[in-house]
Amino acid sequence: MTTAPVNRRAARVLLLDGLDRVLLFRGGDPANPGAGTWWFTVGGGVDRGESLVEAAARELYEETGLQRVPSDLGEPVHEEVSPFSFGGRMIVQSNTFFLLRVVEHEVDTKGFQQLETDSILEHRWWRREDLRTTTDSVYPRCLVELLDRVA
Repeated sequence: MTTAPVNRRAARVLLLDGLDRVLLFRGGDPANPGAGTWWFTVGGGVDRGESLVEAAARELYEETGLQRVPSDLGEPVHEEVSPFSFGGRMIVQSNTFFLLRVVEHEVDTKGFQQLETDSILEHRWWRREDLRTTTDSVYPRCLVELLDRVA
């Protein structure tokens, strides 16, 4: 692992359906399969020249097939810094979360980039009750409390 951490900005989306379930992906680090897997929200890195909300709308489309204009995502509902190891590098990621509600949506992952195809194993709509009792790793760690606050 390199000694200097990589600083990264990411835009994430709390995508809630009409049953108040949140969409999460389960994946892991292909460079370190022994690290296991974890569940995480829609979203990813902000490209050069992109605003956070533009990145959130782009990531939403690439990862779920759901196309929305950035203004549909409103203002951020949460921010946090998350250090983690991935691909043999230490990453310090500044996450900004947006909230979007849909009645229902069938997830389309055809827009995945190669890294997502290699690292994401499945997706699932989660009820908060199930998140409260799961033994799986879920990020952000405060997801249930965050959903309680914004939902």
